[in-house]
Amino acid sequence: MLIDTHCHIDMMDNPERYLLKKEQDGGITIGMTNLPSHFEMGYSHFNNLKYSRLALGYHPLMVAANPNELSLFKKNLSHTSYIGEIGLDFSRDGIRTKEKQVSMLRKILECISGERKIVSVHSRCAEKELYSLLREYDIKNVIFHWYGGSLGMIKEIEAAGYYFSINEAMTSSGKGCAIIDKMSRNRILTETDAPYNKKNDIAVALKQSGMSKEQVKANFYKLLDGLK
Repeated sequence: MLIDTHCHIDMMDNPERYLLKKEQDGGITIGMTNLPSHFEMGYSHFNNLKYSRLALGYHPLMVAANPNELSLFKKNLSHTSYIGEIGLDFSRDGIRTKEKQVSMLRKILECISGERKIVSVHSRCAEKELYSLLREYDIKNVIFHWYGGSLGMIKEIEAAGYYFSINEAMTSSGKGCAIIDKMSRNRILTETDAPYNKKNDIAVALKQSGMSKEQVKANFYKLLDGLK
């Protein structure tokens, strides 16, 4: 069983065909959404699926242009156990909307604080700020998707009980391998981040990182215990 904790099914060329193939393969797939309105459009397609789930998201790079969807986020919160993609992005792409991102993220974290959810976060160039906010709101069951921050923060993130999801692109770069080498084996999950990430073969990521399908499955099921 291959486990994809972070992909964007609704952004695929043919989402329905992609979902059907994943169900036939029997691998676990968690589909992210970039806005609450996208979750509403896609939710019905996941009814009665065995292996695939849809997450409720509000991507940091979408916040400035879509500031009025918090009510939709709240409305749909009870419809899923998965939250994502949320977070902060202080890269060149997002730094100009930093204050708006932080303001919206605080409102989102207030909504999910105390809820039993699994949360996939985007942290590009904002790892410290995001981690601080997650701790401030006592958010649990967090997965740092495609972590690219400092090596020094990895153990701090793990000490909070959080996980990391890795992909083939990470295992194919020197920086990514250095980051993965610092992660504890029992804190690693897998992802594709497809279709945005083109190097998205989970089997290759497992081989190149030295992880096994069984270890990732055990880690994921341990994370699921947080929903109980």
